[in-house]
Amino acid sequence: MPNHKIQQMATNEDLLKKIIAHAKEYGFVFQSSEIYDGLSAVYDYAQNGAELKKNIRDYWWKAMVQMHENIVGIDSAIFMHPTVWKASGHVDAFNDPMIDNKDSKKRYRADVLVEDFLAKIEAKITKEVTKAQKRFGDSFDEKQFRETNPRVLANVKKMDDIKERLYPAMDNNDMDAIKALIEDLGIACPMSGSRNWTEVRQFNLMFNTQMGSTAEGATEIFLRPETAQGIFVNYLNVQKTGRMKIPFGIAQTGKAFRNEIVARQFIFRMREFEQMEMQFFVRPGEEMKWYEYWKEQRMQWHQSLGIPIEKFRFHDHDKLAHYANAAADIEFEFPMGFKELEGIHSRTDFDLGAHEEFSGKKLRYHDPELNESYVPYVVETSIGLDRMFLAVMSHAYNEEKLEGGNSRVVMKLPPKLAPYKVAVFPLTKKDGLPEKAREIMDGLKMDYMCFYEEKDTIGKRYRRHDAIGTPYCVTVDHQTLEDNTVTIRERDSMTQERVAIDKVSGIVAERLKS
Repeated sequence: MPNHKIQQMATNEDLLKKIIAHAKEYGFVFQSSEIYDGLSAVYDYAQNGAELKKNIRDYWWKAMVQMHENIVGIDSAIFMHPTVWKASGHVDAFNDPMIDNKDSKKRYRADVLVEDFLAKIEAKITKEVTKAQKRFGDSFDEKQFRETNPRVLANVKKMDDIKERLYPAMDNNDMDAIKALIEDLGIACPMSGSRNWTEVRQFNLMFNTQMGSTAEGATEIFLRPETAQGIFVNYLNVQKTGRMKIPFGIAQTGKAFRNEIVARQFIFRMREFEQMEMQFFVRPGEEMKWYEYWKEQRMQWHQSLGIPIEKFRFHDHDKLAHYANAAADIEFEFPMGFKELEGIHSRTDFDLGAHEEFSGKKLRYHDPELNESYVPYVVETSIGLDRMFLAVMSHAYNEEKLEGGNSRVVMKLPPKLAPYKVAVFPLTKKDGLPEKAREIMDGLKMDYMCFYEEKDTIGKRYRRHDAIGTPYCVTVDHQTLEDNTVTIRERDSMTQERVAIDKVSGIVAERLKS
């Protein structure tokens, strides 16, 4: 195989569109109910997407549960007693401030409009720092520059002034103050450029339904807006039946539902989504130690997938939720910029304390070392599986220009996450090659997800599996019938090697360890 030159062709501006098109063309993600023109912000995972999603979920579960003796997993119900959501604060406080532009008829979260404005100011600061780095080189002291440069200081002051107005207004549900801030900042509708806004009003994000045989006797219940509460209400059952000793964790993956005001950017923000969460129960006073521990552990997990560290960053929360005393996001550089991928929160004893109060049941842990009982504090790690899927897809998508003017689209998925690990091809449909290929396929599929294909030229088959992300393709030809060897082709380098059939499984296994 001749050497080839890799050229990144997709730009940030159109990368998301290309990923969406690729996801549909190659069976990763479909618009839900597409034959009926679709349902807004709801998507179906197709055959390859379902495998990729499962592999991400399994990789998280293995790292979180299998590799930790003091963390166990549960699977709680989507429907829960309605008082759960009263205790958690979701009934009264799970709202977003909503605003409409009268000219474009578009609806926005009012606080996000302000936060986007803040992000633009922050981008100006970053631009100043980057320019200074280039100007001063190795002698550049970023900390000193940020503390002394007049333009940076002026922008920091501007951001602080905005936050001092936004966060108290959010805490106090002061919709008039949020509207006044948007007007004072001159924020325009991103679609129309108009500043003709409606009043700001609250919008509860929970989906509700009825449970009961008759409308008159039905009880209003909710589709869960998060999976965490299923862990909290089962905390004592798990602790006792598992004889768990603090510190210990409970992990869960599952669907959650939020009636988002603005659900957009493909699968980044949806109304039906999947979470992967772990709640870690600790002694009061030790929560900050474990908070820092889990921040480090979770960042290491992301890096274990081979995605460069530059694609991730921590963002500490300026405004904390009512239940938290510390919070940080792991942000990923999606095609639309750095956005939240995972949250690590120190939730104090708010959740267990609230459920103890509303249920009337003691949710305390008797600590034999201290000989006292207390409501544990909780450190949470919560990652959106759909967002992780998009992060993996967006990093893996590559357009390469090859020697001779050819090109290919290749999904450079981490091999452990790829939908198929091996594709098996007979070179032709005759001369006993399909039978031999089937024999090899049968020997591999007990251990790996494999794909068998006879259609089209071998080159077209390679390209299809490049686009799916299959790490290895095994080709059976006439020489195979003579000496029991096959050609194994590696996805990223496109190198081909002649190996004995009985070596194939070991080669694949070794690659999956990396």
